[in-house]
Amino acid sequence: MSETTVDTGKRTWLIASGCAGVAGGAAVAVPFISTFSPSERAKAAGAAVEVDISSIKPGEKLTVEWRGKPVWIIRRTPEQLEALKKVEAQLADPQSQRNPDELTPAYARNQMRSIKPEFFVGVGICSHLGCSPSDKFQMGPQPSLPDDWQGGFLCPCHGSTFDMAGRVYKNKPAPDNLEVPPHMYLSDSRLLIGEDKKA
Repeated sequence: MSETTVDTGKRTWLIASGCAGVAGGAAVAVPFISTFSPSERAKAAGAAVEVDISSIKPGEKLTVEWRGKPVWIIRRTPEQLEALKKVEAQLADPQSQRNPDELTPAYARNQMRSIKPEFFVGVGICSHLGCSPSDKFQMGPQPSLPDDWQGGFLCPCHGSTFDMAGRVYKNKPAPDNLEVPPHMYLSDSRLLIGEDKKA
């Protein structure tokens, strides 16, 4: 066997071993490196959500998802806005003073809990045990609600009630008002939930 043949055989073996090592290293490194960059789903879960609100009629609600939570956008009627004044004495936190930094941005610490009076933007999760309250927009007596009901939300799990601004009534299991997420208007018809730089 000539010296040239041995060198060629060793060279082939070294090249094959090296390629296998590189391929194995890459197979291990790619999944490891990919864990450093967030998945598309993770990006979407934390990203701001832009919503077209032009088609919401007075008295209607649109639900969108932001960070895995249901966010309600409600276009309140003049009657529903007027009712907010009537119920203040019955509310546990009418001025949104409890946990304001967590639950209500400064621009929503008003009677309507909103930037624009007709639109309420709130997270549809009860502050008691995380249930999702039901819409009870109709005014007047109805099952599980007081006879002077002015419209709002009822959490069916333990009976907490909220007005049309997401403010909790007194003596209910829910300790706080519904959360108002950061949001801002990009135009009269476009709402951005999750950011409020211009608010």
